Amino acid sequence: MSTLTSRTRTTSAVTRTGTAALLAAGVVAGPLYVTVSLAQALTRPGFDLTRHPWSALANGALGWIQVANLIVTGALVVLFARGLRRVLTDGRASRWAPRLIALYGVGLVAAGIFRSDPVAGFPVGTPAGTTVSGHGMVHLMSGAVGFGCLTAACLLLSRRFAPTSPGWAIWTAGAGIVFLGAFVGIASGAGSRTTVVIFVVAVLIIWTWFTSFALHLLRASR
Repeated sequence: MSTLTSRTRTTSAVTRTGTAALLAAGVVAGPLYVTVSLAQALTRPGFDLTRHPWSALANGALGWIQVANLIVTGALVVLFARGLRRVLTDGRASRWAPRLIALYGVGLVAAGIFRSDPVAGFPVGTPAGTTVSGHGMVHLMSGAVGFGCLTAACLLLSRRFAPTSPGWAIWTAGAGIVFLGAFVGIASGAGSRTTVVIFVVAVLIIWTWFTSFALHLLRASR
């Protein structure tokens, strides 16, 4: 009996450690993506934070950095989704939120593989009025599906939080809605400086929510 109990405790400890590692992937994803993107945005010639979306950084001689950033971040989000499935054990959100967040991660990976098109002025020398290529269209579609899935996950989780944690419910729903709205604005082709800046702010908001949510779950799992 003591041997069986010891094995059970060991298995339980290993499971908790594995779950913690999966949740930690979600804590890392946001800071990684934002730090790498901003570092490039502030140092690469021709890039203007008020005119160019971060996805455009996938172009040019150093474009591989942003490609890798999107793929690695997406993989971390998928790992977090697995951890989320382990800690959410009941209710509709326990089934669908992890799936939707995993699809968001897959969308990030796809957006890295199918890079965005160059935009006016970046890389240096790119003229205005560039056309949308096949890989550029897949990039936009990947973003649209992924962002839609993340917003849906936020709304599901917000509903779950509402009875016991109204603050988390408002924060979660608000972050998702702002993020989707900003994406619709920039994807509509408006292209104004205001639209781009709003989208950058929305990206910072959604990743701040994502990181805080993952950190909250990680602490609770310990």
